[in-house]
Amino acid sequence: MREFLNFIRNWMLPIAIVLGAAAYIVYINIPGLHYTGPFFYKAISKIQPTLIFLMLFFSFCQVSPKRIRPRKWHLNLMLIQSLSFIGLALLQIFLPKGNWDVLLESAMLMMICPTATAAAVIVRKLDGDVGGLITYLILINIVTAVLVPIFVPLIHPQPGIDFATAFQLVIAKTFPVLICPAIAAWIIRLFLPKLNDKLCEWRDLPFYIWVVALFLAILMTVRSIYHSTVPALYQVGIGLVSLLCCVVQFWGGRRTGRRFKETITAGCALGQKNTVFAIWMGYTFMTPVTSIAGGFYSLWHNIYDSYQLYEGRHNKLPHDMTYVPTPHHKAETSQTETTSPVDANQKETGANQ
Repeated sequence: MREFLNFIRNWMLPIAIVLGAAAYIVYINIPGLHYTGPFFYKAISKIQPTLIFLMLFFSFCQVSPKRIRPRKWHLNLMLIQSLSFIGLALLQIFLPKGNWDVLLESAMLMMICPTATAAAVIVRKLDGDVGGLITYLILINIVTAVLVPIFVPLIHPQPGIDFATAFQLVIAKTFPVLICPAIAAWIIRLFLPKLNDKLCEWRDLPFYIWVVALFLAILMTVRSIYHSTVPALYQVGIGLVSLLCCVVQFWGGRRTGRRFKETITAGCALGQKNTVFAIWMGYTFMTPVTSIAGGFYSLWHNIYDSYQLYEGRHNKLPHDMTYVPTPHHKAETSQTETTSPVDANQKETGANQ
């Protein structure tokens, strides 16, 4: 029984991916369940933001506000995302219109899309710099809020969508999810330190929250692809574009991070995407079919995350993914040991899972 439970625990992400896809396939093939669709759709729409809030809340509880500050590698990653988005936008503007427009728009979405909130969970599991990851999460959302409103009206003009309107829409969609968990966590950290210590004991809870969020995300991804009216050839093309963007960004993030001894953190910061936000951007600003790029990307980056966790558990990280402790990591670890009653065994278990 223990071996079975360990297997489930070690392979939670692939299991969540398979179950999420299987759940929708079962639902769509049993007509008697179809009447529950509207209810579950509304419920999932409410549950997903709540899970994102909780993941960030626990991450902020475990990270001192002093750790939320820019790192040298942040600028490199922001330049990669910004310049690639601008370059693709210029191609879209100056190239003659054709069947490739949808593919270019899909690539634009995947390159400018901000970091996933769940990236903090992976980075903590692999002993990366959670403070640096959260800082980049905030910075890239600001960059996205500026660049998207500048170029989207030029690429895909819509009545009533100018820079100011697009900027307000992006800010309203992203920043409440970032700011509210931070304020709540830091109020508790400042005024209720004992409660914060208790919350810090639940080091693995954000991971389990993420597993539930992943199950729902894959379920909704399969639903989106199933109901898409896009020809199969276009879906394959968009899937391949999203896969290429995923490979390029994980590779670029790791390569950049290696120079600063932040291979894992930078790789996750650039490679893991807020695909729910990407889907929303596709529906709101681009050709609606591009929204399925976010669904495909959700599959690719979660498959790679499963691989990273597998390698991390077996202490066989490839050379370009090797974690090298740096002074700020040691400082954060030392602070956590001082402020939280988590014992050494719990810490070692959480780090190697």
